[in-house]
Amino acid sequence: MNTFLKPKWPALAMWLAAGLACQGVAAQGQDDLAAKGAYIARAADCAACHTEPGGKAYAGGYAIASPLGTIYATNITPSKTAGIGGWSEAQFARAVREGVSADGHRLYPAMPYTDYAGISDSDIHALYTYLNQQVAPVDTPPAHVTQLGFPYGIRASMAFWDLLYLKKPSHAEVDPQDSLARGRYLVDVLGHCSSCHTPRNLLMATDSKRYLAGGDVAGWHAPNITSDPNAGIGGWSEDELAGFLKTGHAAGKAQAAGGMAEAVEHSLRYLSDSDLHAMAAYLKSVPAQADPAVSQPDYSYGQPPAKTYDLDNAQSRTSLDAASASTPIGAALLASRTYTDLPKVTEGARLFADACASCHQPSGAGTEDHYYPSLYHNSTTGAATPNNLVMAILHGVDRKGADGPTYMPAFAQDMNDEQVAAVASYVASRFGNPQLKVDAGTVRELRAGGPPPALKAMMPWLLALGGIVVLIVLGLIIHLLRRKPRR
Repeated sequence: MNTFLKPKWPALAMWLAAGLACQGVAAQGQDDLAAKGAYIARAADCAACHTEPGGKAYAGGYAIASPLGTIYATNITPSKTAGIGGWSEAQFARAVREGVSADGHRLYPAMPYTDYAGISDSDIHALYTYLNQQVAPVDTPPAHVTQLGFPYGIRASMAFWDLLYLKKPSHAEVDPQDSLARGRYLVDVLGHCSSCHTPRNLLMATDSKRYLAGGDVAGWHAPNITSDPNAGIGGWSEDELAGFLKTGHAAGKAQAAGGMAEAVEHSLRYLSDSDLHAMAAYLKSVPAQADPAVSQPDYSYGQPPAKTYDLDNAQSRTSLDAASASTPIGAALLASRTYTDLPKVTEGARLFADACASCHQPSGAGTEDHYYPSLYHNSTTGAATPNNLVMAILHGVDRKGADGPTYMPAFAQDMNDEQVAAVASYVASRFGNPQLKVDAGTVRELRAGGPPPALKAMMPWLLALGGIVVLIVLGLIIHLLRRKPRR
């Protein structure tokens, strides 16, 4: 008996060791898959929308200010009661790519499923694995639920919108060695850059004929990022573009604020250098979309002083002299440091000296390390539209890039519309585009989130017209029924 068992023990030990090794390989494979999913979630910027400020990761509740009303992001943690814990991978893929939830209701395109429609099968699988295995479930549903007014709240109407604008692209894998193909995938699909940087048509879909030519989002202007040398990024190098995506700033050109600052903080700064350069290379290859109103790059205006910290150079003296020549109430305010009369100060030079010069310097040159950027050669002050200059003054800048945080205070509660208009006009004329003029009405409109889209402005008329058509049809039906001969 013993002679029979002895040969079996080594084989059994080897079999057990092989089984444990297979389990280890499988576990490592799952970990690698979840890590890939975490990277995809970063690239697709999932956390930015599905995490409320100060809330739990992916638990929803984030308010998205759309022109048609506030849309609240949903819980996408693996909770079986409040999240996606009970969803199959097929249901998850349909929601991400087609905008249809597991229960069959239609999503609004604030969830960029028209862009995510091209996500590859392997990336969907990795993302689904990550959300279900690595994200902590949150069983508490978001405090707010999306409830848009009539007729936008009729989710079933999105089926007709999807017929017009939702494409069915291939889900094939992208060759990682093809830099331009990888860049296009990151820009168009995961990064959904077009959702902000492409103008919208009457039905609020992106205008494919003006691809990446610039768009307006909640008061901010997402600039032209095609290869046009004046209106776009044709004058940027690939390194400058990749560095901007990673840090949120490019010295002598631009700084990220608003939605772009959020994209840098939550998504782009975590991408690999090879992916950032692939995105930059692809953007440099996008056909130019010119703007007849733009004759030179927005970062080409003005001439900064040779010395940054110099209060006696010509640029500094011009600003300081203009501030000292302000109205008596402005001078008295500066002397007394009392703020009871602050709303009466409407001189841009005085407001700039009191609120901006301590960081950007009286000369407008900023600091040598560019933490406080120069107002010369700046895409915000040199733009053809006042949106980003006004919005930066109103809401400030608060972002974290790969090289650290950046902060500019918001003045929405400290300055009224006339004051914001005055300081914006002064800054543009002194350091940027001298043709840019800002009035209080423009500030008021941007403070409210920008002008309403044409669809919203036309909706009362469209509803009235629809009602008239319904009445006419009903009248014809009644008329035909009355004319029907009786036996």
